[in-house]
Amino acid sequence: MIHLGFVHDFTRFEEMCKLDGQVIEAIGEALIGTEKPFLITSGTALFSKDGVTIETDRSVNPHPRIATENAADAVAAKGVKVAVVRLSPSVHGKGDIIGFVPTLIRIAKETGKSAVINHGDNVWPAVHRLDAAKLYRLALEKPFESGTRYHAVGEEGIPLKEIASLISERLDVPVVSLTSDESSEHFGWFTHFAKLNNRTSSEVTKASLGWNPEHPSLLDDIKNIYLAENK
Repeated sequence: MIHLGFVHDFTRFEEMCKLDGQVIEAIGEALIGTEKPFLITSGTALFSKDGVTIETDRSVNPHPRIATENAADAVAAKGVKVAVVRLSPSVHGKGDIIGFVPTLIRIAKETGKSAVINHGDNVWPAVHRLDAAKLYRLALEKPFESGTRYHAVGEEGIPLKEIASLISERLDVPVVSLTSDESSEHFGWFTHFAKLNNRTSSEVTKASLGWNPEHPSLLDDIKNIYLAENK
């Protein structure tokens, strides 16, 4: 079983995170004693730090989204075979209309500027949606130890300044550098993600699943899909 049902209502984010944990525990109760694999979806964005996040890292961040992984561990403790797939902040490709990149583009269009915070040196990992789908299939097919974390990461870290510069070029708006205080007014609820510094490795995942991302990069998709009409 694969759980992908997180409700992306950022106006009630904490409530939705709690709900996700409750859903996971309810499904887990039904799977006790069945030996059926249960894949749960989390995010690498639980981690914002210097250095590289790896699969064995566990977050101590009080971020509400940790409820998902806490619920996964609670279900695993009851004997259910559970693994967690941590998706990159950007799961990109055709059909992505509400994700992080479309949000940045929308804000740039509305405000007339493509912004970064300070120098924009913070990075996001990224994965193409078709590569992520293959990872889920491989994880479901191959035996795993309960509690395993997989990283759906095709690119370890793209600087936000590169994303902002490409948006700037295609929309013909300036790139501006905002202070941390200024960023809240510009980005609103998205500020946390605009500040995110989340360099993440997927080397363990690749080795254990034989997973090799092969689809276009995030910057290529921004050029050829997200901003194609602005060429």
